[in-house]
Amino acid sequence: MRLLFKQRFFSWFDSYDIYDEEGNTLFTVEGQLSWGHCLHILDTQGIHIGTVQERVLTFLPKFELYAYGEYWGCLKKEFTFVTPRFVLEGSDWEVEGSFMEWDYSIDSASRGQVAVIGKELFHWTDTYVIDVPDPADALAALMVVLAIDAEKCSRN
Repeated sequence: MRLLFKQRFFSWFDSYDIYDEEGNTLFTVEGQLSWGHCLHILDTQGIHIGTVQERVLTFLPKFELYAYGEYWGCLKKEFTFVTPRFVLEGSDWEVEGSFMEWDYSIDSASRGQVAVIGKELFHWTDTYVIDVPDPADALAALMVVLAIDAEKCSRN
């Protein structure tokens, strides 16, 4: 399954549209005014299905992930010098980034590669391609990408 993640050009808060390969909208992401990033994921009917909430006042960035009203885990950035690395507490998922922070891989110790994320260049807004072999992991992979993008936005 391939997801196309595009940030909206005109919006006061973080807003994204997530499409499938045929250009159909799968998810809509709306930012909320809060201390730290708070992103709500809506399905095609406008039903809230996920939240990415940044924890504030932490040494390294942390994001709490909620899917269907249940706590799913905390994505935290690891201290590294060259390439970015994140771990998802409560699971065996690890996220490794490239030196330029454009490409990422989500890997599971028990299942292998969960998703591959690539940033497309030469667009007016942030645009990512998320390749997810198992469609059941699509929402979780999307939440990870949203957290990584929010972390980069906070840094810049």
